Amino acid sequence: MWIEITLFTVASFWVGLSGAMVPGPMLSVTISDSMKKGSKAGPLVVFGHYIAEITIMILLVLGLGWLIKSEIATMIIGGVGGLMLIYIGYSISKSPVPEEIPAEKNPAETRGSILSGIVSSASNPYFYLWWATVGWAFMLKGIKLAGIIGVLSFLIGHWGADLTWYSLVSFFTSKGRHMLSKKRYRIIMNMCGIFLGLLGLYFIYSTILK
Repeated sequence: MWIEITLFTVASFWVGLSGAMVPGPMLSVTISDSMKKGSKAGPLVVFGHYIAEITIMILLVLGLGWLIKSEIATMIIGGVGGLMLIYIGYSISKSPVPEEIPAEKNPAETRGSILSGIVSSASNPYFYLWWATVGWAFMLKGIKLAGIIGVLSFLIGHWGADLTWYSLVSFFTSKGRHMLSKKRYRIIMNMCGIFLGLLGLYFIYSTILK
């Protein structure tokens, strides 16, 4: 059984990694936060993402999966989430260029990155769709395989993928920040902001206007 659990954990890791590597809101906020706050921003953003995922898992366990997949919920999430992403993108593009990366122990900065992880996850309608389909299927498979241990093995693999990828992105982004001119820094931040803005417009169009 332990061999099956190990293989299930590895499979969960690679499925999670394939999803984490797809460009989306979390990637943009991780890059922008890492350039401003340093390499700890990535794990903190992921921690916020975990909070959002734990919340949605509780909803699924309570039997509210049908609500998450409903057309009305999709429209509300897509509309509000799209507007939120546009606002975050605007804030990122307008944020001042720091003279240097501030100390990473600043509690205000810590709270900001965790909140970024929560918002960038909760504002993405495809986050709910993934959990209501693929994520829930993996959880049921884990329960069938080994009960609570199976669920934990899925979470270890899935969360390990998120933490690994975004920690690497954060590390290399923060190291590259020291070699960037203010002009290039501003270009990257504008690109992140524009990407989030366009993504927000797409969410609104695909869930409400289409």
